[in-house]
Amino acid sequence: MQSQDFGFGTQIRKSPYFDATVRWGAQGFSVYNHMYIPRDFGDPEQNFWNLVNDAILCDVGVERQVEITGPDAAKFMQMLTPRDLSTMAVGQCKYILITNAEGGILNDPILLKLAEDHFWISLADSDILLWAQGVAVHSGLDVSITEPDVSPLQLQGPKSGEIMQELFGPEIMDLRYYWFIEAELDGIPLIVSRTGWSSELGYEIYLRDSAYGDALWERIMAVGLPMGLKPGHTSTIRRIEGGMLSYHADADITTNPFELGFDRLVNLDMEADFIGKFALQRIRDNGVTRKQVGLIIDGEPMTGPNTTFWSINHEGETVGKVTSAVYSPRLKKNIALAMVAVEAAELGTQLEILTQAGETTATVVEKPFFDPRKQIAATGAAIDAQATA
Repeated sequence: MQSQDFGFGTQIRKSPYFDATVRWGAQGFSVYNHMYIPRDFGDPEQNFWNLVNDAILCDVGVERQVEITGPDAAKFMQMLTPRDLSTMAVGQCKYILITNAEGGILNDPILLKLAEDHFWISLADSDILLWAQGVAVHSGLDVSITEPDVSPLQLQGPKSGEIMQELFGPEIMDLRYYWFIEAELDGIPLIVSRTGWSSELGYEIYLRDSAYGDALWERIMAVGLPMGLKPGHTSTIRRIEGGMLSYHADADITTNPFELGFDRLVNLDMEADFIGKFALQRIRDNGVTRKQVGLIIDGEPMTGPNTTFWSINHEGETVGKVTSAVYSPRLKKNIALAMVAVEAAELGTQLEILTQAGETTATVVEKPFFDPRKQIAATGAAIDAQATA
């Protein structure tokens, strides 16, 4: 495994696993939360099959944590999100939205509750550390907001459970979906959760001391390699199949939860106040003018994901844009997430898409495209692709 120097400077951070990923074949990187993230270990279709048939290990150290501690931590955390956190238990994870005063989405992170006065916000790609510190300044609440030395890995795929048992013992199988435990591996301090950005059975392993990054990566690969584990990257194919959002692509500061069908993540009836509450009440009462939909795009299989937003037309009018599109080798279809005007959002609606390869047509369909009840991620059960297609 030959080392490679990409000539990166120091102003964009590298994760504790950066050198290990290069040794294990990383060929290209993107930038996420001002850090490099491996996005290329060769053929992305093979990466997809590695994920859905076996297991992959992904460096997602770019999922930075915002740590909120102090006597008012729970109250402050509730200020940041429209999701009701009043029943959240220590050891539990929740998928949440962070909204601004207009109801726009600033981030869609995973929240971990380490103690009654101790939270981690595990971020998508935006500067919530700065937002939270700014909100705290005039909040009058007693909180401390920092970025801890915490860097996650994702171990995802149907064989991830076997690998985790080998690493942590059989009791790891008692860990429930969207819960976590504190753990050690060879003296390395960790948090282990049953979460991940893949819609497959999977775990996130949060390293709590960056000095052990190389050792942790190599330990997991050594155990997993005989079981079919491959180094990999988060799969665009699988996340679009699962209808999972990519912030800045499928949602941004101008997008509100109701446009995405995220009503379940907004509790406007709770007594607690949160940023954006009045705006979201207005949006709920007035209704939305656009909605996220799934599309099947006609034509030859796409050779890669879209790299620009594709314009969508209906009956001669521009009605929206394709936000994420890719060819699914499992479903044998070009699939996409799109934001369209409500009048063009009905199932079965035929639309015209302007891609970089020219004009084509598409049909509005149900999303997610595969395993809509998240049975695989929640239970580890296999799904018949043909029955679901």
